[in-house]
Parts: sequence; structure tokens; C-alpha cells
Amino acid sequence: MKKITTAGLLLGSLLLLSGCAYAVGGALGAGGTATGYEVHLDNERDRVEKLYKDGKIDKREYDIRVDQIKRDSAIQ
Repeated sequence: MKKITTAGLLLGSLLLLSGCAYAVGGALGAGGTATGYEVHLDNERDRVEKLYKDGKIDKREYDIRVDQIKRDSAIQ
């Protein structure tokens, strides 16, 4: 949830700095896409954690998947 809030604050900052109507629309589109991607990564992290807790993947596989999710995330 903290990541989503941070993404929203970044988007708000972009809007304040932008003076052009086209830039605002572009910023909204890009911000919405980025926020959606971060939500997807949060869901994926939760799914991998559940698989590990349920014993369906081992620690090595868990670490690999979590590392990949962290590398894909813009907000760390």
C-alpha cells in the first residue's frame, strides 16, 4: 500500500509541474499504467509468498521469484 501511495504522490508532483494540457493527459496515462503495474507486482509477491508458505515451492525458488519482482518494480 505504501508503494501505491508513493506512486500517487509522484503522479501528483508531475501534474503540478506540468503546464500543458497534453502533458497532463500523458502524465495521467503513464501514472495510471505505472500504478497498475505496481499493484500487479504486489499481487504477484503475495502469490509467491503463499506458494512458499504452502510448501509448493522451495526457498531457492522463492528467493529467485522475489528477487525478480524487486528488480521489475520501479518503487523499491
